[in-house]
Amino acid sequence: MAVRHQLVKSPPSKVWEVLEDGRRYADWVVGTHDSRPLDTTWPAVGSRIEYTVRLGPWQVGGHTVVRHLDKPDRLELEAYSGALGTGRIAIEVRPWGKHTLVIVDEHPLQGPGGVLHNAAVDALIQLRHRSMLSRLAKLVEQGGHPREHGGTRQTAEA
Repeated sequence: MAVRHQLVKSPPSKVWEVLEDGRRYADWVVGTHDSRPLDTTWPAVGSRIEYTVRLGPWQVGGHTVVRHLDKPDRLELEAYSGALGTGRIAIEVRPWGKHTLVIVDEHPLQGPGGVLHNAAVDALIQLRHRSMLSRLAKLVEQGGHPREHGGTRQTAEA
């Protein structure tokens, strides 16, 4: 399992403002070019967001489903990444004095990612999480608003 944490210098309510906006996932989730809720109830259990991943001319779509919500403490997601399979992402939000400790725990569930899961894969996920949590903290702390592009929200360059 790849577990990583980040201190966010804002209260948990500010972290949840970002987590509850399915249009903003592309602003902090590394690898995601844009995101949009497929359900008006995001992040209720069973609700989904859809996203696009782009690498140069290559583009693939995916979606994420909320599997567990225990606000204000925890959000658990299952990401469907096409041929790569699925992964579980648990986001824990803990008050830490006047700040927030965000802990992400991710591991592959099904497909090639689950079959080939090993320490090297965890190391790659750790690198992704480092950047992802840094982006989340920056977005929350600065009260940032994502860039608009054609009705979708895109990642800001790190």
